[in-house]
Amino acid sequence: MKIDDKITEKPSYYNHLEKMDVGEVLRSINREDMLVAGAVECAIPQIEPLVRAIESRMKQGGRLFYVGAGTSGRLGVLDASELPPTFGVSPDWVIGIIAGGEEALRQAVEHAEDDEEQGRLDLEAYRLSPLDSVIGIAASGTTPYVIGAVKHARANGLLTGCITSNPHTPLASEAEYPIETIVGPEFVTGSSRMKSGTAQKMVLNMISTALMIRMGRVKGNRMVKMQLTNEKLIDRGTRMIQESLGITYDEARQRLLEAGSVDKVIS
Repeated sequence: MKIDDKITEKPSYYNHLEKMDVGEVLRSINREDMLVAGAVECAIPQIEPLVRAIESRMKQGGRLFYVGAGTSGRLGVLDASELPPTFGVSPDWVIGIIAGGEEALRQAVEHAEDDEEQGRLDLEAYRLSPLDSVIGIAASGTTPYVIGAVKHARANGLLTGCITSNPHTPLASEAEYPIETIVGPEFVTGSSRMKSGTAQKMVLNMISTALMIRMGRVKGNRMVKMQLTNEKLIDRGTRMIQESLGITYDEARQRLLEAGSVDKVIS
């Protein structure tokens, strides 16, 4: 796929950005960001079957892996890391893998995304099961590291999906369940950390939250299995119990701290 064919590399609709005043820059970025939710909405028919397929495997003990490079990799790691405290799940249930490893979370690792074989090796290190699922994340849809991981996963019977911001990409051709969020050219030409990254974050939120709900980690609309890792969360849990059982705040807090989770108190 040539760079000229990528929507993510097309010239911005805005020019002479350096001559804009701050307000104009902010309003223009916001105007472009408004397009993202519409692009994600159009992709829901692609997202839904992927979630259903992953759910089926997770209920049999499978794991979910996000694989990406740069911004895409960081967003995958971010989403995965937020699930244990929010939904009380094991950190090895949803796993984020980024090209270049831990170092790449904070700074660019030169050429890490260009190594297709390393994508395979980094994924293989987790002793994969056919019940596992892999979602490759790459705005361009051409990142070798991500393609290598998805290709290896599919060849070994894992369920595979991807999230891209270009249509008909090499990555999408390797995945069983491609998701294409076509957000258009970036405000700063080629800066896919902007609209493409926002779309990726939205889709990841949708996938993981839907899965956690389907896996029984939510009751009503509450995070009843959240980890009590700080006072804010203890207070939130206390109020959930107080509301559900009609007891005093102090009694609810005491029961919560004794049980260790909202779910154990109100179930």
